[in-house]
Amino acid sequence: MGIAHNNVLAIDFGTSNSAVAVFDNEAIKRLQMEDGSDTLPTAIFFDFSTGETRIGSAANDLLMKGAEGRYMRSLKRVLGTSLMGEKRLLMGKYVDFYDIIGGFLAELKARAERIEGRAFTHALSGRPVRFHDDAYKDKSAEDDLRKCYQRAGFLSVEFMYEPEAAALANNVLGKDHSLGLIVDIGGGTSDFSVFRSNAAHSVEILASYGERFGGTDFDKTLNVRHFMPLLGKDAALRRVLGSGTARAPVALFNDLATWEKIPFMYTPETLRLARDLERHALDRVPFKRLIDVLEYELAHELSMLAERTKIAVNQASAACSIDLGLIENGTHIEILPNNLGAMMAIHHDRIIAAVNETLTMATCKPDEITDVIFVGGSSLMRFVSDALAETFPNVETHTSAVFTAVVDGLAIATARS
Repeated sequence: MGIAHNNVLAIDFGTSNSAVAVFDNEAIKRLQMEDGSDTLPTAIFFDFSTGETRIGSAANDLLMKGAEGRYMRSLKRVLGTSLMGEKRLLMGKYVDFYDIIGGFLAELKARAERIEGRAFTHALSGRPVRFHDDAYKDKSAEDDLRKCYQRAGFLSVEFMYEPEAAALANNVLGKDHSLGLIVDIGGGTSDFSVFRSNAAHSVEILASYGERFGGTDFDKTLNVRHFMPLLGKDAALRRVLGSGTARAPVALFNDLATWEKIPFMYTPETLRLARDLERHALDRVPFKRLIDVLEYELAHELSMLAERTKIAVNQASAACSIDLGLIENGTHIEILPNNLGAMMAIHHDRIIAAVNETLTMATCKPDEITDVIFVGGSSLMRFVSDALAETFPNVETHTSAVFTAVVDGLAIATARS
């Protein structure tokens, strides 16, 4: 980078969670952006009653307390889209997503400078192998993120592929000329890298491949399959013209279960659509619930419940009873662990296809891989490990740094600049 590493801040800006670190006295030092935690949720709450902006767990707490304001999460998925430059009125100011993401990064910078007592003028940021499948949108996403770092007050930023950073953090494997696979399932993207390590603790990336899906897509799949039918998904409607019935529009429920789209669902137009659907429904009860979710802005809480449900069912050995009193008192559903695996089949298949593509790019065979390193909270899903076990039945697996491998590797890289 051509700059002193003590002025460089390592930032893992994630879809679901973010982390910050430095390399100090020949050691990785994670900076706690929240007390007692090496990571914080990538979430923002604009509190209309106080005029303040909160990030991380404080933002989540305000949402759950029902504070009046606007909540945003999965900000990383907006990068490279037309939404970035759209102005919206928030707390008396017209802002775009460059301002919103830049403000989040500026707060990380300020907290790091308070902790360390020094200025950080440059950043080394992780980035997925692919923000988007489309090459133009992928480049636009990195350009957008660079602009956000500039808005945050950094003089410059460089980027490193997240699996490459994770490989650096895991070079303690130290197996001479062994081949390893990084499986990084983040909130919004999934990255895969084949690397070679050696006894000198250096890492050579042989191939990297990425797809635009991750943990928030897993949440959405569960949400759409199990929660949205209670709001009218797949419900029958009387046709306005002619006889017979039609189905409620699927797009409405898909958007209501998509983290980055939820803030744009709380509009008079969407509410009018919901009321129109209720008038034409054969069973009006689900649409009354839909109207309540829109009027009281409960879709974020519903997505959080989907996330918690995904984790609970993944860890369970028997059926999980899910309390959906959020949308109607006394409402429960049951989900079996096998149900979770079945509904995630499309993601399971995409993981296997992505792994095979990565191996092809690296010109190596499955039996040459000795170690698989899991990164990102969503890599702990059972169907993810099942997908890898099918391809690599005899490898050694590593999950010890699943939440911090990327930021640790970025910190190491700042010292090598």
